[in-house]
Order: sequence, then structure tokens, then C-alpha cells
Amino acid sequence: MKLENVELDSIDRRILGTLQQDATLSIQAVGDKVGLSANPCWRRIKRMEEAGIISRRVAIVDPASVGLGTTVFVAIRTRQHDPAWLAAFARAVETIDEITECHRMAGDVDYLLKLRVRDIADYDRIYQRMLSRFPDLADVTATFSMEEMKSTTALPL
Repeated sequence: MKLENVELDSIDRRILGTLQQDATLSIQAVGDKVGLSANPCWRRIKRMEEAGIISRRVAIVDPASVGLGTTVFVAIRTRQHDPAWLAAFARAVETIDEITECHRMAGDVDYLLKLRVRDIADYDRIYQRMLSRFPDLADVTATFSMEEMKSTTALPL
């Protein structure tokens, strides 16, 4: 259930900041950090979950430690822009696990993908799969990240 127009006060923002840093903390520990007892803290977290502000809690895995140390950004231009093509493209993106992000863009590039792969050969294998699943592409350009200088899932609150 998503609620409309949920107002966040400074305590809600501190709760969110705390959870973005460590979602494994107990409700009591979160409450201690923001100056609330467990029950009011739990109610605020529950309200933010119901409103869709907190969409999920996950473990963030270090990509290099699981053999996915190469980040590739793929810019795609397409010849198609109709809703049926977009739906097929979105379904195809969902079938490729190595695509960790997909954005529809404004400007010269239609779509920007972020992939996590083992190495360039691994990317080439995925690229071949992408070509067979994504029809009517005008251009596909890959850029390889040399160094990740900042990566965070925490939003500035």
C-alpha cells in the first residue's frame, strides 16, 4: 500500500540515514541513534515502508569479491521508439542478470545500461546475447570503468 504525500520530519530523515548506513540494526538500536524508544521508531519505519519510501532492505555485495570487478556502461541508440518495442526491450533487459541498471535517457543516447562483469571477454559474451535480444539497434557503445571513485546507495537526506 502506497500512501500519498507522506511528510518526513527530521527524525524520519535521521531514521532513513541510519538505515541507509546499516539496515541490520535492531529497531531499538535505530531508535537509540535518533532519540526514540523502540515502539515509536518501529511505527515510523512501518509508515515509511507502507508509503513506499523504504522500498526494500538488501545486502550490498562487493562486486570484486564475487568475481564481477569490471563495470561497463553501455550507451544504446535505437531505431524504434514505439511502446511495443519499449516493452520488449524492458523484458529483455530483465533477462540479463549482469545488467544492474537501465535508464531511458534524454538526448543523443536512448538508453544507458550499467553492467557488472568478470572481464572484457565476459562483456563480449553478454554483448552477443544483447544483440540477439534487442532488435533494431542503431548504435551500441561500451565504455569500461577504469576506477570506481564513488559508489553509494545512500540518498542525501
